[in-house]
Amino acid sequence: MTILLSTLNARYTHASLGLRYLLANLGELQEQASILEFVIGAKTTEVVERLLARKPQIVGFGVYIWNVEETSRVVSMLKRVAPHVTVVLGGPEVSHETAEQEIVKLADYVVTGWGDITFAKLCGQILNGPQPLMKIHAGEQPPMDAIRLPYHLYSADDIAHRTIYVEASRGCPFKCEFCLSSLDKTAWPFPLDDFLSQMESLYQRGARLFKFVDRTFNLNVKTSLRIMQFFLDKLQAAPNDPVYAHFELVPDHLPDALKESIAQFPPGALQFEIGIQSFNPEVQALVSRRQNNDKAADNIRWLHAHSHAHLHVDLIAGLPGEDVDSFARGFDHLVSLGPHEIQFGILKRLRGTPIIRHTGPFGMVYDAFPPYTVLATGKIDFQTMQRLVRFSRYWDLVANSGRFANTVKALLGDSPFANFMAFSDWMYTRTDATHRIALDRLAKLVGEWLQERGMPRSDAQALLASDYAGQAGAHGATPKAPAAAPERQARHLAA
Repeated sequence: MTILLSTLNARYTHASLGLRYLLANLGELQEQASILEFVIGAKTTEVVERLLARKPQIVGFGVYIWNVEETSRVVSMLKRVAPHVTVVLGGPEVSHETAEQEIVKLADYVVTGWGDITFAKLCGQILNGPQPLMKIHAGEQPPMDAIRLPYHLYSADDIAHRTIYVEASRGCPFKCEFCLSSLDKTAWPFPLDDFLSQMESLYQRGARLFKFVDRTFNLNVKTSLRIMQFFLDKLQAAPNDPVYAHFELVPDHLPDALKESIAQFPPGALQFEIGIQSFNPEVQALVSRRQNNDKAADNIRWLHAHSHAHLHVDLIAGLPGEDVDSFARGFDHLVSLGPHEIQFGILKRLRGTPIIRHTGPFGMVYDAFPPYTVLATGKIDFQTMQRLVRFSRYWDLVANSGRFANTVKALLGDSPFANFMAFSDWMYTRTDATHRIALDRLAKLVGEWLQERGMPRSDAQALLASDYAGQAGAHGATPKAPAAAPERQARHLAA
């Protein structure tokens, strides 16, 4: 095998769309190439051994914030034991600030930005000459209709066991400074007829879970409607064999035509990821985020009341200029809108993002190692930030998991942020842990907390028993998930 494409995915169920694009666009070299994926946590020696077993001349690695440290160890070992193998890096983590990265020093070549066409050209030069003179190769952005779509490269095993990632467009017109997409000039759509033909092929091969990675799915409403109609047609034709689609929505852009389409989807068929990030207008202005907060809130409220879509809404703690009180007000406001999940994220300084310009003026202190999480700001000290990190973890275990749908309402009361922060502080005092807390122990701790806050023991037990967590702990029961919906979303539906 001449060319081997590889990456370390965050988990097995993730299948790398980027590697499949590279393989699909290798042209004549495609016959000499293959993909070999791993999962973070794999033993470095075993990864290198499996790579070399393919006898590659070139190994191309997809490098991301979640795998850069482990990939660095793989590249280091690979170059030590097989220095004749040419290593090419690509991906967002090595597309910016390349001069200061150890993994770049270890590798032979780096492709920054779009790699679809440039990687193929680079491989041709390495194999056939003339040899490339430069180490860093800026990715060429071709016309969208010149990029061969890769969906035929999802295997039957991928379709059966892994998330199928798809994209109808690339890029983003917005300039939010914490996001790498802020470097894009606009969003570029793929030819829609060709894309839908590929989706049809995936569906016919058995794909039922489609996760769109478009940053702004609903930017072009005509395109959005055609794509959603594709899924509605499948649902109507085979209601007992439903599909599940995940989209990222711009929160303040939901015209009536799109609402009418969304309202037709049955439970367990649709998820929207909605980035709010902050409700503070001054903070939004600082990070160049354009958002009509009233419209965004109205749209989330409408989706909750009039659709069956599962709503996963993002907030970011630690943005420049935002203190805990401001974040708490935004959090409480978002809870009142009724999303099924609130993704409580902590700001990360992604390489290349313009948010670095606020580091000095706003006292931003970031971890030097991936994922470059903010450790403190001029408004939030280190100790408080760690409390927020723990809040985020316990929130995911208790509220987002869907296992405590009834109980969490009692936990939050009339002051969701303050009440859950008190619970979070208590939990950490009791457990000294935020991970590896068994479900039965978690349910017991939640019950103890409710009693400490004045709820009679019998009422706390009855409340927990009404939830999945209580049922699972007492009876071993598991609610049946809708055919297409992932398990966690199914719990929210069953609540």
